[in-house]
Amino acid sequence: MKQHASTRRLALALAAAFAAPLAVAATPPREVAPRYDASSHVFRLDAGKVTYAMGVDPDGRLQTLYWGARLAADDPLGPATPAPERSSFDPKGALSRQEYAGWGGNITAMPALKVKFDDGNRDLILRYDSYRIDHGALAILMRDVKAGVDVTLRYTADPATGVIGRSARIENKSTQALTIDSAAAATWSLPSGSDYSLRYLTGTWAGEWHLQTRAITQGATVLESRRGSTGDENNPWFAINRGGAWNEEHGDVWFGALAWSGSWQIRVDEDILGQVRVTGGFNPFDFGYRLKPGESLDTPVFYGGYTADGMGEASRLLHRFEKASVLPHGEQAKLRPVLYNSWEATEFKVDEAGQEQLAERAAKLGVERFVVDDGWFGARNSDHAGLGDWTVNRTKFPNGLKPLIDKVHTLGMSFGLWVEPEMVNSDSDLYRAHPDWVLNFPDRQRSEGRNQLVLNLAREDVKAHVFEVLDRLLAENDIQFLKWDYNRNWSEPGWPQMSPDEQQKVYVAYTRNLYDILRRLREKHPGVEIESCSGGGARVDLGVMALTDEVWPSDNTDASDRLSIQDGFSQAYAPATMMSWVTGSPTWVNNRAMSLDFRFLSSMQGGLGIGANLLTWSEADNTTARHYITAYKAIRTTVQRGDLYRLLSPQNRAAWSATSSVSTDRKQAVLFAFQRQGEEARAFPTLRLQGLDPVARYRMRFIHGAAVPGTPEVASGAYWMAHGVDLLIKGDFDAAGAVFEAP
Repeated sequence: MKQHASTRRLALALAAAFAAPLAVAATPPREVAPRYDASSHVFRLDAGKVTYAMGVDPDGRLQTLYWGARLAADDPLGPATPAPERSSFDPKGALSRQEYAGWGGNITAMPALKVKFDDGNRDLILRYDSYRIDHGALAILMRDVKAGVDVTLRYTADPATGVIGRSARIENKSTQALTIDSAAAATWSLPSGSDYSLRYLTGTWAGEWHLQTRAITQGATVLESRRGSTGDENNPWFAINRGGAWNEEHGDVWFGALAWSGSWQIRVDEDILGQVRVTGGFNPFDFGYRLKPGESLDTPVFYGGYTADGMGEASRLLHRFEKASVLPHGEQAKLRPVLYNSWEATEFKVDEAGQEQLAERAAKLGVERFVVDDGWFGARNSDHAGLGDWTVNRTKFPNGLKPLIDKVHTLGMSFGLWVEPEMVNSDSDLYRAHPDWVLNFPDRQRSEGRNQLVLNLAREDVKAHVFEVLDRLLAENDIQFLKWDYNRNWSEPGWPQMSPDEQQKVYVAYTRNLYDILRRLREKHPGVEIESCSGGGARVDLGVMALTDEVWPSDNTDASDRLSIQDGFSQAYAPATMMSWVTGSPTWVNNRAMSLDFRFLSSMQGGLGIGANLLTWSEADNTTARHYITAYKAIRTTVQRGDLYRLLSPQNRAAWSATSSVSTDRKQAVLFAFQRQGEEARAFPTLRLQGLDPVARYRMRFIHGAAVPGTPEVASGAYWMAHGVDLLIKGDFDAAGAVFEAP
């Protein structure tokens, strides 16, 4: 049976997210064939502007040889040689750049894999055995024959971006059980140097996506989440620059992102020789994965890329890869509709009449999707009760959801619902019936967060229940969208139904069962789109992105704060996935007042949504909103599918911010510029656009704002990029938006 292109692409993305056996062997859109030179024992992948190479040394270890700018096909890259021993304290095991090192022999560097056998042995030395190439994917088998452990390393290379995907399958081939103490997806090794610096993302609730920079020195930097999910304290993404000159347009940048939505760790090490390694995968904290003879464990996929053209290009490469190869439906994905969410207007006080009134207001503005947030189900009148009881509250909706859904559809909008299916209130019918279904240690406290407990999705009965209630909800109601929330960290992560030596599998089993629920829902209800939300941006990663259509980067909807949040988000993730709402003023976050113009322009840099109470808007507000929604629909293909250029950074509370998005055919560019605070009569900086066709003629028109007198309406791309444009922006919270179009 011939598979539809979008279904095939989704299957590929899911396989990558699960790191299933031979997942990387599926046919990519444009095949890239790895090469093996038998004479030098060198493997090589060439894709985009990148070459990646590794070789087998005389000891049988697989060593990284090169990762950087693309080389000529006949350039020599081997053979691999063992690292020289500096002293008895610095053996070659400590200094060799292994692709995937087991903890064994004289290794003192951070290994990719550490195991212990029931007989007490903890020594593991992985040596090359064989390889195969299948439909553009490379699989290399590493073995410790005596210990009885096989590790299959899997490699893909995206031909358009040069992004490489790496993962591992660990198999117990011995006659005794073993426990995996730690398992990485991959170790990335960079050329020796003493001038590297690291960028990474940190945050907290309502303050996500802060971009941090620090020099890499001898020692380790550890980025991680121990929270059971991705977390917002760190995000599983990194970028490394050589030379210390961080620039959007110039400089060598190595970057990577881990496709995993559970507890994770990325560790950046520099050794005594100036060799930098990045090892990432499952978080080893409280981790223990037992394998009986014949059993296996697949790691997540750890993606990595390289560019010589600065941080801006590093982000654009990752964005292109995400849009084409990670997100459901790939390049055939629908544009994000203009959305309205009723939370700010009603909170838990939802009812049929009130939601219909809001829907009527939203439709008149040009909104395309109406979403009912928390409070529509069970005894859900506050966050203290009802969570887990996914039946319609008949007091609020006497005839179920159908009358409201029909009304929304009649108004020309699709319909969505908020759900939080992984959680339960102790005051709920579900918890009273199944108190054993939550993560817990017997006879210990059960800590609550937001008055809720975490259902243990690792249990097959819990997984089946969650799927069944969501499947029934979607089957019985004509729903097009789910806002899937997740509002607390794990605590007491026990799994009492399992034996003590099996319980720590919960970290892997939970996340894989979550993925399976999402996958099965998408297969059974292909018309339903899903947003990943976790109290804001606490579950944003390439694993969950393979199964959802958009993500919620932060509960903080303050339009000024959002400039920094969105800038940090865009370092790693495509604006096509990023939802941003226009909400009330003054904001609930900072009690800060901003114009509706500023709020709309801030939100139009991603997927546009509205979360304000429309019942309080004046007719002037409605007119303004209609203007911006109409303008957004004319530019959203460029914003969501084009290339993003960060012109002025709002990081570290900077006064200015500016971005531009350029369509793939370079016929349209959209410029957004913001001033948070005016001081000392300073003029707004001249903005020089990027990514335009230098010989094309672009006409400039404004969505809002104006240029200084004398600015031409039409000029070449070269003019707008070299001469630039000066905008009339003055005062606090002023902004401008302009469109540049070529015939």
